[in-house]
Parts: sequence; structure tokens; C-alpha cells
Amino acid sequence: MIKSRHLQQRQAATPVSEPRDNIYAQPVPEPTPFRFDDRVAQVFPDMIRRSVPGYSTIIAMTGLLAGRFATPGSRLYDLGCSLGASTLAMRQNLQHTDCRIISVDNSTAMLERCRSVIDTDSHEIPVDLVCSNLQDVQIADASVVVLNFTLQFIAREERDAVIEQIFAGLRPGGIMVLSEKVTFEDPRLDALNIDLHHDFKRANGYSDLEIAQKRDALDGYLRRETLQQHRDRCRKAGFSSCDVWFQCFNFASLIALK
Repeated sequence: MIKSRHLQQRQAATPVSEPRDNIYAQPVPEPTPFRFDDRVAQVFPDMIRRSVPGYSTIIAMTGLLAGRFATPGSRLYDLGCSLGASTLAMRQNLQHTDCRIISVDNSTAMLERCRSVIDTDSHEIPVDLVCSNLQDVQIADASVVVLNFTLQFIAREERDAVIEQIFAGLRPGGIMVLSEKVTFEDPRLDALNIDLHHDFKRANGYSDLEIAQKRDALDGYLRRETLQQHRDRCRKAGFSSCDVWFQCFNFASLIALK
């Protein structure tokens, strides 16, 4: 028990300069749908670090993949860029200075903070911030397209078209990185991984009240699919290969190769 408490305290520690996520710490009379508003933007780094197992690894490896697959003069897309973590990871690993990154989000609050983050970075690869639904973004001349925990917020009936458009806009040899919260065909495995995710959040300092209220806020907004559904969609769009390169509990990241 002593070791467990020490582990929990260590994992729950938050850097002094990082605002702590207390959005769901107090009871709310009626659950309201989750939104990427200014309140979320202020605490987003702490929220995602304490909520998504393996997030820092996924971001770091996104940068390495961009460095490997980006081709001269191409575009790289960060679809659902939030505060620009994937954008920065790609920017800091690119070998070709004539590339350009297009970072897209439909939340003005997130993009405003993203701009302040990008402005503090010393790398010179140009970054265009675009406020738009990613369904409306034309992908063109791309070598790398990243969707880190983005597709899950789009209506299922629109997802095929999104992936097909990405495939059409990729150069030959390009890649798509797709990270998602997933579900499992076996209900027992699904329930187990949900419980393990909640244990992860508790170990990072979230209370049962916070976990329950966040779950209610996301209900009907974050729509999970199985890994096989994601693979099938990518292959249907034309990708020659698609499979998992990272997974922790019900959070996974896939690479799709054109």
C-alpha cells in the first residue's frame, strides 16, 4: 500500500507552470457535452497527459515518423492539432526545410493557444494554422498526415470520406498516422480495458467523480470503433498496408502506408 500511494503521488504530480485539470472536480447538476472550449484549452496539456496512456510516446514517435517519411517540398498535415504537440514533434524532426505543415482544428480556443506555442518554437519550417472542420480540408501534395485522437469525434458515416480524401492527397510512399481510443469485439476485453483506463486515471490523481462526469460528457460525442474497423476502412480507401504500431489498453496508434 505504501508503494502504491507513493506511485500515485509521483504520477499525479503536475509541473508548476502547467494548469491542472479540475474541470470535473465538482458535481454538476446536469452533464453537458464535452467541448474543446477555452476552459479545456487552458488545461489541455495536463488533461491529456493524465488521461491518455502512452500519449507522450505517440507524439514523440509521430515526430520520428515524419522525419523518416517527409519528402522534399511536400506538405504535412496535423488534423485536429489541438495545442500543436504533433505539429511541433514533426517540425522538430524534419530534414527538408522546404516542407510545410498545415495544422487544422475547428476550435478557435485551441488554435489561439496553439499559435502561442508555435511562436515559442525556434524551428523554421512554416506552419499554417487553419480553423476548419477537417472534413472540409483539401489534402494535397502530402507526404505525412496525422490524426491523433481526432477521427473518433467525427460522425461514423463521414469517416470513410475523410480517409479516402487523405489517401487521394498523399504522395506515393506517404503515410497516415491514426491514433484512436478503440473498442473491442469481446465485451469482456472491452470492459477490462475500460477499467484499466480508469485505474490509469485514478493513478494520475483523478477522482471517481471526475472520471464519471468526464465519461458522461463524452458519451455520444467520442464514438469508438474496433481496430479491425480502422484497418478495413484504410484498406478500402486504398492504403496498401495498415496496422498497429503502439497500443496501451484501449488507446492505439496505427500506420497506414500508401
